[in-house]
Amino acid sequence: MFFMKLLDNTKGNYRFLTGIAPYSSGVVAVPGYEIVHAILQVPRPYRQGFELIEQHLTEQNRPRQALCAIALRSPKPFTFEGFAEFNQSYQKILADWSLLVDGHNPVARTNVAPEVGPPDEPSLYSFSYTMPGSTSETRTFIVAGAGDLVEQSLSSQAIVRAGEISTDAVQEKTARVMNTMQTRLTGLQASWSEVTAVDIYTVHSLQPFLALTILERMGSAAIHGVHWFYSRPPIIGLEFEMDMRGVRREIRID
Repeated sequence: MFFMKLLDNTKGNYRFLTGIAPYSSGVVAVPGYEIVHAILQVPRPYRQGFELIEQHLTEQNRPRQALCAIALRSPKPFTFEGFAEFNQSYQKILADWSLLVDGHNPVARTNVAPEVGPPDEPSLYSFSYTMPGSTSETRTFIVAGAGDLVEQSLSSQAIVRAGEISTDAVQEKTARVMNTMQTRLTGLQASWSEVTAVDIYTVHSLQPFLALTILERMGSAAIHGVHWFYSRPPIIGLEFEMDMRGVRREIRID
């Protein structure tokens, strides 16, 4: 059983739900701060993306530690071994930035592979960071991406109904991911009523189970619908991924 803890990142002005070495399970701003979600109109190779992030944070008079979430786009899904290799390089950047907190990675992440028009190399699509804001009564948060894995264990044995892509199988995979989203949302001490955006990543049709398995579980957040990215999860064999957030400010960066 994988147990998560909600820990403080005092330098970043947010709390994070522990995850695994490559990423945390989610983040929530502390009172007096809010999370801003920034989308790049044109994704950048992810190493250049970190340079852009640093420039942007400097312009906002925020430290590196304010970075709390990353969304990446990859050319194609990795093997489990390839994903582990990529994560080592990615984690080194976070360590070089002094972002780790007592050995834990506090930064949430989503990493998917667009089925149409993918980048030539792993690229930064969006990032989130904390800013001072009058949101003491309104939580702002990011729930990290989760795929159809049992306990989010990065192994082929953990894939829900591995190798199956029938409607019934994809619905079961979706239900598993929805359970993970609920667990993480609860861990962040947030609720569906505070969710402002839900992102879904799959190449399979949502229509057969969208209402029952997804929208009904979302409760009042269903009024905002879902954002479907025609993309694959980051690892070969996975078929469905989701992330979500509750923010008040979203910006676009050229």
